Amino acid sequence: MNGFSIKCSGLEKKYLNRVIFRNFNAELNEGESLAVTGKNGSGKSTLLKIIANLIKPDRGSIVFTENGGEINREKHHFHTGMIAPYINLYEELTAYENLAFFYDLKNPGGKDKKERIDSLLEKVNLYGRRNDEVKNFSSGMKQRVKLAFAVINNPRLLLMDEPRTNLDTEGVDLVYGVAEEQKKNGILIIATNEPEDTGLCARVVSVEDFKQ
Repeated sequence: MNGFSIKCSGLEKKYLNRVIFRNFNAELNEGESLAVTGKNGSGKSTLLKIIANLIKPDRGSIVFTENGGEINREKHHFHTGMIAPYINLYEELTAYENLAFFYDLKNPGGKDKKERIDSLLEKVNLYGRRNDEVKNFSSGMKQRVKLAFAVINNPRLLLMDEPRTNLDTEGVDLVYGVAEEQKKNGILIIATNEPEDTGLCARVVSVEDFKQ
């Protein structure tokens, strides 16, 4: 198969012998999108963290492929972007410095750093505050920085965990614009219970259906 795809097979996670989910399966190709729903504490964030390679599943596998060839799991982060409330910024650094740090992690050897960061800061309406320390930002402004971070590497897979958190209407519109762009160029997975968010995706699954 040409293009980029991901395949989750038999994913299982337990905490203190309590099954969070088991036998979660999903396969998505470029241009496809998936919304993951479920009540608070049901495991939506845990599932996205596993897909993002932030934590390991107890069972199962996640395979990224490009043009039919498997991508080494150690390189998955180069193809992945994520926005989530629990992703932390460096409070003592400026918005620009935060994104410059993340750019170097996601784009080693990249040559368009300043242009890319400036463009993203303009996109999230923070260019005028680019040299201000993040500790002085509101929670909504920090969420916008996180949005810029999520797409700084033009990810093939974009994960959005409760992406509306702390955002006003303008911020939500920015998130939705990014989500629509992602569906044209890659894969989108959103964890949410907001009907407006699930409406962005072609498929919807509940993590609570994977308890048995």
